[in-house]
Formats: sequence, C-alpha cells, structure tokens
Amino acid sequence: MNTPAHLIFGLAAFGQPERRAVTAAAFIGALIPDFSLYAMAGWHLKVLGAPAEVVFGQLYFSDEWQRVFRVDNSILLWGIALGMSIMARSQVASALCGAALLHLGLDLLLHHDDGRAHFWPITNWIFRSPVSYWDPNHYGNIFGPIEIMLSLAACAYLWRRFKGAAMRVLIVLLGLAEFAPVIMLAIMFSGY
Repeated sequence: MNTPAHLIFGLAAFGQPERRAVTAAAFIGALIPDFSLYAMAGWHLKVLGAPAEVVFGQLYFSDEWQRVFRVDNSILLWGIALGMSIMARSQVASALCGAALLHLGLDLLLHHDDGRAHFWPITNWIFRSPVSYWDPNHYGNIFGPIEIMLSLAACAYLWRRFKGAAMRVLIVLLGLAEFAPVIMLAIMFSGY
C-alpha cells in the first residue's frame, strides 16, 4: 500500500479532532514502518547517487536492508508495544502503535514480491500475499484503484471530522498524493 494511504487510514482510525497529540501519534505511527525505507532509499538515491534500479531492485531486497525492515515492520514488536501502551492507559502511545499495526496489517495483505518479515523475531519468514496493491500480475490493476477509492472516501470522512485549516490542508495533500500516480499516468499516456 502506498504511504499516503497508510497515513490516511491511520488518521481515520486513530486520529481524534479534540486531541492533537493523539492525532499526531496516529500520523507518526502510520509513517514509522515506511520511514526506514525512505531514509535509506533517499540516502542512496540523493547522497550516494545510486540508480533507482539498484535501490529498489537490489538494495531493497538485500539482507542489510531487510534486517532493518524486520524491526520496524514486526507485528509482534508493535503488538507488545500496543499492549504496554494500553496497560499504561496512554492514548497517545496506543494511537501510535495502533496506526503502525494497521499499516503492517494492510501491508501483510497487499504485498506479494516485496513483503517483509512481519513475524520477526520469531521467524524471518515473509508472507507472500496472493494480491498486490501495485503489481498487475497479482491483481494490482484491481486493488490499486480500490486503494485509491477507499483512501479518498477516508479523506472525506476525515474532512467531516476535522475542522481546522491546517488539518484540512493535510487531508487535501494526502488525498492528492494518493491520487497523483493516476494523474501522472494519464498525462504520460495522453500523448501530450
């Protein structure tokens, strides 16, 4: 699933209009499982000048990168953290962990060839979902548009719940970021 969709769903599930800290935690929790990818890919692409094919075709699947992904994408570790936050009665920590777990649950269901070891430290096994949010060989041509529609519906839900200008700008930006690939592909194949 695309990161903007994770952010949208995390905010929709765990954001609270009257509690900014809880909403911020939901946003951050939805981002954390992808953050290491952005940091490592950004470093290799922008600082080291590695080609995108190397970053996403080789480094992404390397043992070094997968070791990092095992930690920040571990359903078990996030589940323990959520249990601790519930025991501590921390709504902020619960929103952070809940949004991260929602992210991981969706990734588990929507990644075929590019999944992660979600059950580390017990096992390094990677579940290969029969469906993908992007790969047409695994129904990405069906699930990708469904992701976009559900994301835009969640944006409408968030718009109704959050009245502040800054939050509404964020909602619009997230909706545009989720829909941007469709717009870009339409322009690329329109002949202009």
